[in-house]
Amino acid sequence: MNEDQEYQYTKRTQKDYSYSFKLQIVDEVERGEIGITAARLKYGIQGHGTIRTWIRKYGNLDWDNKSKLKMGKTPEQKLLELEQKVLLLEKQKASLEKQLYVTDKKAIFFDMMIDIAEDEFNIPIRKKSLPKQLTNSKKKKK
Repeated sequence: MNEDQEYQYTKRTQKDYSYSFKLQIVDEVERGEIGITAARLKYGIQGHGTIRTWIRKYGNLDWDNKSKLKMGKTPEQKLLELEQKVLLLEKQKASLEKQLYVTDKKAIFFDMMIDIAEDEFNIPIRKKSLPKQLTNSKKKKK
């Protein structure tokens, strides 16, 4: 069987490339089972740099040093990450406290508006009835 028969060309579009499909091709190329050009022909990928991009994006090779990426984080890197998380959480806390402050002010403002409307129009706007549980307990006490 020659190479032309082995690799049948099927035209694909960008939406056909699923994540698992990309990982499969990257894995085959990195293990040396197939070359980039052969993979492109075999799977019908039109772009010349598409598989190279996938390898750089999803592959296990460090392209600067040409070595496998099996490096752990140093304690300094972990500390910096934790400090960044703390700063982010502090910003989120400050934002939520500001929202709470604004919400409290709005509630006070709306209460004042209701009080003014009740005084101006001489109509009760707020409910003044007690919940059923409290009214039942008051009846029992009498």
